[in-house]
Amino acid sequence: MSGQPPSAVVRSPVDRRRRLPLIWAIPVVTVIVGGWLAWSTVSRRGPLITISFETAEGLEATVSHVKHKDVDMGVVQKVRLSPDLKRVTVTVRMNRDAEPLLNDKTKFWVVRPRFFAGAISGLQTLVSGSYIDVLPDNSGGEPRRDFVGLETPPVLQSDVPGRTFLLKADRIGSLNLGSPILFRDLDVGEILGWDVGQMAENIVVHAFVRAPFDRYVHDDSRFWNASGVTVQIGAAGLQLQIESVRTVIMGGIAFETPSGPSSSGPVASGPSTSGPSSSGSPQSPESATDHQFPLYRNQDAADASTYKRTIPLMARFTSSVSGLTSGSKVTSFGMKIGEVTGVSLVYDPKLDRVVVPVEFVFEPERIAQLDLPRDGDLDARMRDLVHRGLRVKLESSNLLTGQKQLALDLYKDAGPGELEKVGDAYVIPVLGGGSDDIATAANNLINRLNSIPFDSIGKNLDQTLAGVDALVNDKDVTASVAALKSTIASAETLIKTLNQGIVPTMQRLPVIASGLESSVQRTDKLIASLQTGYGGDSHFSRDIARLTMQLTDAARSIRVLADLLSRHPEALIRGRTDQGVQ
Repeated sequence: MSGQPPSAVVRSPVDRRRRLPLIWAIPVVTVIVGGWLAWSTVSRRGPLITISFETAEGLEATVSHVKHKDVDMGVVQKVRLSPDLKRVTVTVRMNRDAEPLLNDKTKFWVVRPRFFAGAISGLQTLVSGSYIDVLPDNSGGEPRRDFVGLETPPVLQSDVPGRTFLLKADRIGSLNLGSPILFRDLDVGEILGWDVGQMAENIVVHAFVRAPFDRYVHDDSRFWNASGVTVQIGAAGLQLQIESVRTVIMGGIAFETPSGPSSSGPVASGPSTSGPSSSGSPQSPESATDHQFPLYRNQDAADASTYKRTIPLMARFTSSVSGLTSGSKVTSFGMKIGEVTGVSLVYDPKLDRVVVPVEFVFEPERIAQLDLPRDGDLDARMRDLVHRGLRVKLESSNLLTGQKQLALDLYKDAGPGELEKVGDAYVIPVLGGGSDDIATAANNLINRLNSIPFDSIGKNLDQTLAGVDALVNDKDVTASVAALKSTIASAETLIKTLNQGIVPTMQRLPVIASGLESSVQRTDKLIASLQTGYGGDSHFSRDIARLTMQLTDAARSIRVLADLLSRHPEALIRGRTDQGVQ
């Protein structure tokens, strides 16, 4: 057995396949994975679109993305100039999920740091870089692959529920894109833009009011421009009124809806003082989308719109109406009853001079229980009012600013007047020719002062002063004054001399008076003795009695004279000057 040759072993092909090296599995798996990734990439790949912008600021190929609500919707593939070199064309590869959103109503814009609509946006791009944002429109549209991007973001960047209304205005003032819309001081919407097709006649502003505030907009709602700051100077002093700080910066619109006894629906506004239609009437229905409203220039104009009836009037002034402009108030007893609508200059051939016709409207609904007739009966009523003293007077409404207003009242002492009519306007006679107000009276006073010939008066005064100066400095007058001074000095010397001579005599007068009085006393004693000796009824006795009386009077007079001269020695020269008791 050991000598037998070994037998050959023959392996089958199956055994040879089992010996295939495992290293070949790696490229097979790689091919499979690569094919799956390629299929996945192609299956997720969306359409290629182009977006045109004015500038490519912040955009980079293969780096910048297209996003919506921070969800990646595509990648920028290429950034190049347009053939006319005026714009930039950005090629974007969108995701397949974004394909249903690409229609003619889709909007694209570049997100970068900017101040827009009263707020700072895009600050996150300082770190992440700029990107393209997309705002789709789910209302449907035609599929599209070429787009024109927005240079500024849309005011509404998401599907916010609400309604858009159209506001028709002569001018927009300081309104901007994104300016707020206020209702009871609450921010309830924004301005989306305006139409440019009818700007030759007016401007139509697109105002968006968010839900649920849009249900407070009714067909009789009133919108007005609430931009800026309102300053009023009145009896209460200086009043400053603003709707909000945002409206001061960006402008804004406010609205209100007159309330009514409606059993359904919200009450749209608070108490209104603007007119008869604000209460007592059914509330109008909610406004539909794109309903058109007039946009009033301010709240006063919006409130005045509730008065439906106006009577056109006119007044012809023959003097200055400076400070009176279109929009000035027409008042009665200090309350507004109308508004000036026009001021012009017209040559009147009858008067052969230029007059100022002022057109204004009277709103009779502002006066409670005033029932003015219509049609032809109104002519007779207005003629009667003018006959009774209805007049127009120009007066100052603000002395600081020089603004004027018209006063329409009945003046019983106005004198006779006739009513005229120009077209539909009634011409009301003017009281005082427009010059009875304080400012005009002050101006007239200044004019009168200016008419005084101050130059002539000054010249005459100079001549008078020159004559007085010549008279005062005349040599004869100087000599006369010197002679008068010499005379007065001589008189003073004489008086001193008299005083020196009279004073000793005056000092002796009391002694003399005392001696006389002693003599009288002794005489009395003697008379008493003689009376005893000769009798009281004799001739001698009566003579002695008379002599005694005379001596007594003389002694009294001497005493009085002595006292007078003691106090007034100058009486010897001048005489007695006083008549009182000395």
